[in-house]
Amino acid sequence: MIIVTGAAGLIGSAVVRELNRRGEQDLILVDHLGSSEKWMNLRSLRFREYLEKDEFLDRVDWELSRREQASDSSSASGDALFAGLQTVIHLGANSSTTEKDASHLIENNYRYSIRMADLCAAFGARYVYASSAATYGDGLLGFDDGHDRLHELRPLNGYGYSKHVFDQYMAGRDFEPTAAGIKYFNVFGPNEYHKGEMQSLVLKAYHQIQETGQLKLFKSYHPDYEDGKQMRDFLYVEDAAAMTVFFALDNRQAKGLFNAGSGVANTWLGLAGAIFAGMNRAVNIDFIDMPDHLKNKYQYYTCAPIDRLSAAGYSRAVTSLENAVLDYVQNYLMPGELRA
Repeated sequence: MIIVTGAAGLIGSAVVRELNRRGEQDLILVDHLGSSEKWMNLRSLRFREYLEKDEFLDRVDWELSRREQASDSSSASGDALFAGLQTVIHLGANSSTTEKDASHLIENNYRYSIRMADLCAAFGARYVYASSAATYGDGLLGFDDGHDRLHELRPLNGYGYSKHVFDQYMAGRDFEPTAAGIKYFNVFGPNEYHKGEMQSLVLKAYHQIQETGQLKLFKSYHPDYEDGKQMRDFLYVEDAAAMTVFFALDNRQAKGLFNAGSGVANTWLGLAGAIFAGMNRAVNIDFIDMPDHLKNKYQYYTCAPIDRLSAAGYSRAVTSLENAVLDYVQNYLMPGELRA
């Protein structure tokens, strides 16, 4: 049995789809649906049970408390929800890079993640969890996913810090029993429609171009990068899901942190060109001022070294940016924001 938290989100729903493709249906899905339309991301998925995150955490806490108190936990009756637990894929988090409530981020992203680690330790289960490229901060120290310089990283926002402090916590536990943290770079694709301001530029750009025929991009304030030449490692959500499931099913012994990216840095202009091409429109870009509050927190370059991912045995080719954008735009956005 596999538990997937954040299962209704962009990456989470893609991970469950990939698990279903691999024949896995004994799945417990966890999320917080609220009043959003995230529930629509679950419609095509096959699973045993769905729980809201607070109820799920209560049951985790009860089970762990029972085990701590029982002199022989193997003979005591536990929560049937966890019977046969083999893997937890923990993707649930507040992923807003503009969230100001650091206490909330620590409780929701850090403390919750610790309880998932405790659950896996109690059952000897595999733990695969979402870290983030936001942990790398401005990138001046590079994007090496090894542990040697983990303590030197300085995230630029509270979200990145909440992920970074948990990476440090797991490193202190030597990623036991067998835990892999996935540092996702800029992931985009179908089922991100609920994300509001955290939607990818592909989705935001599509709407802008549909409405105005033009795309607005931030000017550069760095002497080494011309306007539109800022660079990002963009990753299609299907690839992010395949990488995640690889660590959940195919290499269950790999421990530590692993970058999940394409290994290629593309410019915003390159991404914009792919979007306009997918929409069969001429490129029309207007460069605008960046808000002051972002200028000191802006990453001008990200690129994921994926040597550790490859060394772990992952060999599937990553979808090119052009093909990923074309698929997303023409097969999901243009038909009316279809869900995968």
